[in-house]
Formats: sequence, C-alpha cells, structure tokens
Amino acid sequence: MPRPSDTKQRIQRTARELFARQGVHRTSLQEIANQLGITKPALYYHFSSREELVRSIVQPIIDEEEAFLAAQEALPEVDPYVLLNGYFDFHYRHRAEIMLMLSELTTFAELGLIEVVLAWRRRFGRLLHGADPTLEQAARAVVAFGGIQDCTIQFPDVPEEQLRRAALDAACAALGLHPPRPA
Repeated sequence: MPRPSDTKQRIQRTARELFARQGVHRTSLQEIANQLGITKPALYYHFSSREELVRSIVQPIIDEEEAFLAAQEALPEVDPYVLLNGYFDFHYRHRAEIMLMLSELTTFAELGLIEVVLAWRRRFGRLLHGADPTLEQAARAVVAFGGIQDCTIQFPDVPEEQLRRAALDAACAALGLHPPRPA
C-alpha cells in the first residue's frame, strides 16, 4: 500500500494530466479516483475539493516564483540579465502548469491567482525601472516579461538554449537593453 504522500502525489499527477486534457471543470474527482483505482472517499482524505486539489498543484509553483522575486527585491542592485534569465528559467521549467493556468483562466481567477500573477509583473517592472515607472517603461516591461512567458509556451520544440537566446534577445530589445554576449 502506498504511503499517503505517495498517494497524494499520484492524485496530483493524475489530476494534472486530466485537467490538461479535459479542463478543470470537466474533470470530476470521481474520474480522478477511478483513474487511480482508489475510492472517492480516499481521494477526499487528501483533498476536500477540486479547488483544494488545483491549488495544491499550483501553490508550489507560486511559492517558487515568489521566492525568486523576493530574493531579487532584497538585492541592493538588480542585474536585469539575471532577472530575465531567472524569469525564463522559471517559465521554461513550468510550461505545462502555465498552459493549464492559461487554459483555465476562470478557475484560476476564482482562486485569486490571476491577481497574483499581475502583481508579480508589476513588481518585476519596478525592479527594472524603479518604484514609479513611466507608462513607456511599464509597457516595455509587460512586453518583455509577457514575451518571455509566451515564448516558453509558443515554441515547445525549440531547444532550451536556442529559445533562451531568442526570447532574452527579444526581451532586451523591448527594454532597450543590449543583450550580453558570451566572451
């Protein structure tokens, strides 16, 4: 018999797959339980609702991004290239979950997660342009960060380093920065 933590992880993995294939609202907890060969009460032992299950899947990702952003905010001076690279790495690593979030915007809005993402974008922009960016600076930051995120999703078959270079070059162009080149 699997340990509870193993069962919890199996439930999350199966839910992720079904949510991605069918959507959150079209996937019932009974269907997840059936797929795993467990009873619905066994699933409820780990997750009291679909919303709790969805949140359990995305919360570690939210915590990871928040930790990166907070670490950048704690620095006396931010290196824009380190910031952009870290942002790319995060989105590249979590492409599947981000696709799920984009396909289920209503669900994630109901969980209050859309505002979290929008607040992050504002914070990233402030890291680059200070506490009171101009509209032009804020727009450039939105284009840069949104573009990086979109590139990680739009081009799933491009090798990571090739995609990194193209996405970061485009983000630097949007921000008016010269991309660093290897020596």
